[in-house]
Amino acid sequence: MTTSEAVATTETQPHKLERKWTFWFDNQSKPKQGAAWGSSLRNVYTFDTVEEFWSLYDQTFKPSRLTMNADFHLFKAGVEPKWEDPECANGGKWSVTSNRKATLDTMWLETMMALIGEQFDEADEICGVVASVRQRQDKLALWTKTASNEAAQMSIGKKWKEIIEVTERITYSFHDDSRRERSVKSRYNV
Repeated sequence: MTTSEAVATTETQPHKLERKWTFWFDNQSKPKQGAAWGSSLRNVYTFDTVEEFWSLYDQTFKPSRLTMNADFHLFKAGVEPKWEDPECANGGKWSVTSNRKATLDTMWLETMMALIGEQFDEADEICGVVASVRQRQDKLALWTKTASNEAAQMSIGKKWKEIIEVTERITYSFHDDSRRERSVKSRYNV
């Protein structure tokens, strides 16, 4: 095999990611009476290469194009974006709000690239990210595995804030608190 043939072969090989990721979609805009939470949650596609990610991203709606009360999720394969999932059960989430759709799209893309590119030192602590489109303001939430591990959460929060280039404070809440109380107090801030 010549050098140019080897280069051509390498260029056509898909670029494998460290782990598999799954896109999920949830549209709660028209909930069925009595339907359980999560009944409209759909697994869209699981991927494990850079090329698959970009073709999916290019073909799917950006969060700014979602209907009201819809969510996009990107979670590690095998982890459902639900509090009840064993990987998420003892976790929590960092949250940031946005009043501008273009900002939401940028933060969503930057977060996804950081996740699939393994940019977090505590990558094993991260479950995934959710982009939520709501009437008053949109939200991005980075879900993590072990809420009580303050050192890991603070490191993740600081890194995420840097990645999405947010200057205002972002907050972390425990899923346990969210299950019990309607208005949840933040446990950590950066």
